[in-house]
Amino acid sequence: MKSESGTASLGRFDFACGDEIESLEVAYEAYGEFNGDNAVLLCHALTGSQNVAGYTDEETDGQARAWWNDIVGPGKAIDTTEYYVVCANVPGSCYGTTGPASTDPEGEVYATDFPPVTVQDWTRAQRQVLDTLGVGRLHAVAGGSVGGMNALDWARQYPDDAECIIAVAAAPRLDAQSLALDAIARRAITTDPNWNDGDYYDAETTPTDGLAIARQIGHVMYLSKSSMQQKFARRAAGRDARRDSFPVDPAAAFFPYRDVESYLDYQAEKFVDRFDPNSYLYLTRAMDDYDLAEGYEDDARAIAAFEGETLLISFTGDWHFTTEQSEALAEAFRSVSTPVAHHVIESDHGHDAFLVEPDKVGPPLRDFLADGINGRAVHDTADSNADNDSGFAPVHASLFSQ
Repeated sequence: MKSESGTASLGRFDFACGDEIESLEVAYEAYGEFNGDNAVLLCHALTGSQNVAGYTDEETDGQARAWWNDIVGPGKAIDTTEYYVVCANVPGSCYGTTGPASTDPEGEVYATDFPPVTVQDWTRAQRQVLDTLGVGRLHAVAGGSVGGMNALDWARQYPDDAECIIAVAAAPRLDAQSLALDAIARRAITTDPNWNDGDYYDAETTPTDGLAIARQIGHVMYLSKSSMQQKFARRAAGRDARRDSFPVDPAAAFFPYRDVESYLDYQAEKFVDRFDPNSYLYLTRAMDDYDLAEGYEDDARAIAAFEGETLLISFTGDWHFTTEQSEALAEAFRSVSTPVAHHVIESDHGHDAFLVEPDKVGPPLRDFLADGINGRAVHDTADSNADNDSGFAPVHASLFSQ
């Protein structure tokens, strides 16, 4: 697979908050060859990176590397022998794009002096990166989770720049429960004594405990109740499981160290080695702040100028971005006569299904990229309806029956 990685120097960048920085550097990776009309932009999730594909080693730091390796590549759903695939790390992150951990022109770390970042800023930065690569109109913009919100923002900000939009496990905005959990996660970081108001980059200790707890909260959000029961139930961890990741109360030795605790501690340990606590604060706030309808009366008016086709993919076990939210968004597209398909996938994996079930996600992606909403797999939902002639994938009946 032909691929390239690089950094686009965008120069002065004006953020939606009104602040600016003199130079924004954006790390990106590109796969395949550009032929003028085959470009696909992929938008990564919250803690993902520009590295979409190319690594198969399991020890690749989770979403940091090759986060859609089973979806993107030669002969895969997003075929890099056919499409020119680009992914850019978003402003505020810590994988090569300018963010809180970067240094300013005077050589000082930005820390919390870095401007507040929005999803709209991500979209504008991506547009500028594509300009530097000589890419004009895109065949598609696709993303999962907050990357799906990012993809939806392209329909609002640049409605003429993409033939189609794909939002996987996404929504036009977060609900109150998700906002609350994100707020608790941020509080875990900012109340860590080592956070030091965000100025910890030259310190011997960093707020890893706070970041670890924030990540654990995130993992609980990304898993479904049934998947957690199947994976862990109430089982005690094995005798070799370590329990020293966090301080424990004196009574802890009397009680079992459970599988679910061991899993969360393990995930937290891996995460703090690869992610910046301030970046976590910045990116979760960008996600929480996003509202597709901001500046418009509703979602339908926000995307009314987009004349391409849209694919929404949701998962029945995802309570973070629900199937109901995707269907409401699909109705917004339909109300302005924008061709849209809502593909519902039966899954117990929760929000993480878009990453861990490529065999279910790949076919509708492949067929939509090739044939739009008329793609065969796009309409192969959990509840097919032979009488459905609306032009949209049917929605799982049990979820929306009257």
